[in-house]
Amino acid sequence: MSNLRRNFLIFIVILAAIMELIDTSIVNVALNYMSGNLGSTLEDTSWVITSYAIANVIIIPITSFLTTKLGRRNYYIGSIILFTFCSLMCGQAGNIWTLVFFRFIQGLGGGALLSVSQVIVFELFPKEKQGVASALFGVGVFVGPTIGPTLGGFITENYSWPWIFYINVPLGALAAISCFFLLSEPTVKQTIKRVDWTGIGLLAVGIGALQTVLERGETDDWFAANYIIWLTVTAMICLTFFVLWELKIKDPVVNLRVLKSKTLSVAAVLTFVTGLGLFTSVYLTPVVAQRLLGFTPSQTGLLLLPGAIIAIFGLIISARLLQKGLSPIIIIIVGFALFIYFNWRMSGLTLETSGGEITFTLIFRAVGLALLTVPLTALAVSSLADKDIPQGAALNNMMRQLGGSFGISIFNTYLARRIASHRVDLISHITLTDPQTVLRLQSYTSYFQNKGYSIFDAKIKALKLIDQVVIRQSTLLSYDNAFFLLGLIFVAALPLLLIAVGQAKRKGGPVIISDH
Repeated sequence: MSNLRRNFLIFIVILAAIMELIDTSIVNVALNYMSGNLGSTLEDTSWVITSYAIANVIIIPITSFLTTKLGRRNYYIGSIILFTFCSLMCGQAGNIWTLVFFRFIQGLGGGALLSVSQVIVFELFPKEKQGVASALFGVGVFVGPTIGPTLGGFITENYSWPWIFYINVPLGALAAISCFFLLSEPTVKQTIKRVDWTGIGLLAVGIGALQTVLERGETDDWFAANYIIWLTVTAMICLTFFVLWELKIKDPVVNLRVLKSKTLSVAAVLTFVTGLGLFTSVYLTPVVAQRLLGFTPSQTGLLLLPGAIIAIFGLIISARLLQKGLSPIIIIIVGFALFIYFNWRMSGLTLETSGGEITFTLIFRAVGLALLTVPLTALAVSSLADKDIPQGAALNNMMRQLGGSFGISIFNTYLARRIASHRVDLISHITLTDPQTVLRLQSYTSYFQNKGYSIFDAKIKALKLIDQVVIRQSTLLSYDNAFFLLGLIFVAALPLLLIAVGQAKRKGGPVIISDH
């Protein structure tokens, strides 16, 4: 393959991965528009996000099996076509449950666009340039979820929500046609003698139940809802039996034996933590900017944009530094330190914080995660044989997605609890014996009286206004706490970084340059 064709194929498969990752977050800012247009409740509309996430996490770990069974070229191109067709049908949906159905199928198609794309990129680079491959794929991993809300906000504000799906159609068509002419089968092939239907069933039910619990738990007050209890029990039973079954049979649908590699195991845990930080931070920041600071979706997207652009250079620079012999531990620790510093700065947000200050702070997030992406992506497969790389990559990608799901679920619950706690604390100081409260109440009452309200109505409105102030302050303090907690999670993960680097050194050679 000529350099021009190889480079174009690399561009196409990374574009496909970015497209898939954008769709994990592009819908978030459009839920209100969808709800009104389709005549559904916001709770029902949120299944548009949940169904896609469930399908994604189910399919990602079995992409290696499907690649072997169907052939990589057939499976990859078929997945692109399925993803693109379902994107079109999502935009055409006339009711909420039709949209949820096609989002689920779209998520099944999207699974290959992440894991298989990663394997193809690694295969197209020589071993001595695997760091560059990690950096290029890392661009997609990082940029996709980050620009999703930006793109979604711009489209829904200036066009209509179906266009967040229609935008995939020309890109998907380009990717499918290009791969038809350029993509070939891998040099290392495996054969499957029988299909592990038991493993597929246990995985689908277990992961589906777990993902539903994580996505819907906070909305339905966790274990106050019977279906959450049953799904939790189902997930525990199915996933336990899944692990035991996969370790027992000869041809498992998910080869969990690759986790005997301590390097992959530690990398998977670190990828889980990184995914938690990546998706949770990009979830928390837009909410703060829009609900508390009054930014529009487009303005919020612009807050994230400078950091995303700088992060691309960070990804490439980190790969080059590793190739020149710089110790991975230095880059990884710097990445963690920058992300921890980002959370520390965000934990000090006030209602007067400017957009420029938030944009500057977000640069530390972007560069920190960029410095982590390259080492961890390559570390996951650095000690695996060629035949095990697809499975290792798939498991690692699943951990990133699960990290995001766990993170958003945990922090949604944490925020709800902290808002209630801060509200109680603040209200306890608002009494008629407090001079500041009395002064504020009199000021608000006078304001509404001047607007023509009676003294009684003016006092009612003044009390409601004070309550709104309490809610805003309680919410702000809760988000400050959430960012601080996110930073603490990364601090707690630092010892794992030392273990990962120690494992890599025992294997010999730089972890980031080799794929096996």
